[in-house]
Amino acid sequence: MMLKRLILAPALAALMALPAQAEKLSLDAISSYINGLKTAEAEFRQINADGSTSSGRVLIERPGRMRFEYAPPDLTLVLASAGQVAIFDGKSNTSAEQYPLSKTPLNLILAPKVDLSRAKMVVGHSEQNGVTVVTAQDPQHPELGTLQLAFSANPVTLKQWTVTDEAGGQTTVVLGPLTTGKRYPMDTFSINAQIGKNAKREK
Repeated sequence: MMLKRLILAPALAALMALPAQAEKLSLDAISSYINGLKTAEAEFRQINADGSTSSGRVLIERPGRMRFEYAPPDLTLVLASAGQVAIFDGKSNTSAEQYPLSKTPLNLILAPKVDLSRAKMVVGHSEQNGVTVVTAQDPQHPELGTLQLAFSANPVTLKQWTVTDEAGGQTTVVLGPLTTGKRYPMDTFSINAQIGKNAKREK
């Protein structure tokens, strides 16, 4: 399924290689961190369900907006905004594939208010080697898959996530250093603006 590109497990082994135990971050602390993360940007490396890898840059503007720019030779562009996810094939100007954001696990961290303490939302919460890992699902639609988030502490920082889709496929995104607090032009996350740009290139 194309959604697996998003976002879209093996890398956790590198983050959690040692058995040392420390105090895990609380769900309230993680929720507060995500809610306070208004904009963020980082280079990323993606491990796909078939073992292939890709890389690029991700921009986040909460709530509800995300942009994945895949590096060559991929050139795919993925935008999330206005309740939709659109996947643009960088090698052609055909119309984007679109899906409701609510049907993807990433909706859990792009929601206006994240509350990981909600009943049946968190199905895993552990710590190893200074990394806290939280596995969350939509309590109303657990069939849509899960989102596993990995955080370092002092300060709390999102390090990676793994999406497990409804078919069981896993896609992991490992983040480089996060840059926060940037402002982005209105059309950075706009699906309609990107469709318009592609249409102009076709003429």
